[in-house]
Amino acid sequence: MAKLYFKFGAMGSSKTAQALITKFNYEERGMKVLFLKPSVDTRVGGNIVWSRIGLKAEATLITPAANLGELYLEKKDTANVIIVDECQFLTEKQVDELGDVALFYDVPVLCFGLATDFTTKLFEGSKRLFEIAESITEIKSICRCGSKATVNARLDENGRVLNKGEQFCLGGNDRYQAMCRRCWLEKLKEQGDIQRKEFEHEIEP
Repeated sequence: MAKLYFKFGAMGSSKTAQALITKFNYEERGMKVLFLKPSVDTRVGGNIVWSRIGLKAEATLITPAANLGELYLEKKDTANVIIVDECQFLTEKQVDELGDVALFYDVPVLCFGLATDFTTKLFEGSKRLFEIAESITEIKSICRCGSKATVNARLDENGRVLNKGEQFCLGGNDRYQAMCRRCWLEKLKEQGDIQRKEFEHEIEP
């Protein structure tokens, strides 16, 4: 039976590269891939999905209002598998629709994306994927200190770590840096954005 897969990781963990490699592997075996990209991700422009290591491919753009169950039925003759990049931007309803496609049409659905935003809060799409995906895998990234990165720290133009603002703010390495939670908290403390007593027990040796 096909499954709904959620493969998540912090910024810089090569999620998009993994999505593109997965697409290539399916196609190499003669399978047809419906490759999806939320239209709110405009960093590259148009319908191109691009990874930092140079891989790229065209994708079908999906708006927040799109019904993904209906989209699959329209394209089912050319869709043996569905792959979604930047799946954190999906709505809860769209995740449910993808889960139904996997369940009732026996089509594997693989979703790649972030789990949390720059304040460590779950995105809507990621939250629902954690709730209903049959397979959940973390794609690991490394903090500058060598620990596993779990926080997608947002930076301003001066390199200051931000902890307030809109959830959606597109950007690459110039706007985001993957950090472990310890380094993130220490940076916020250093900037005076949080008081030491709030997390002293977490960072003291």
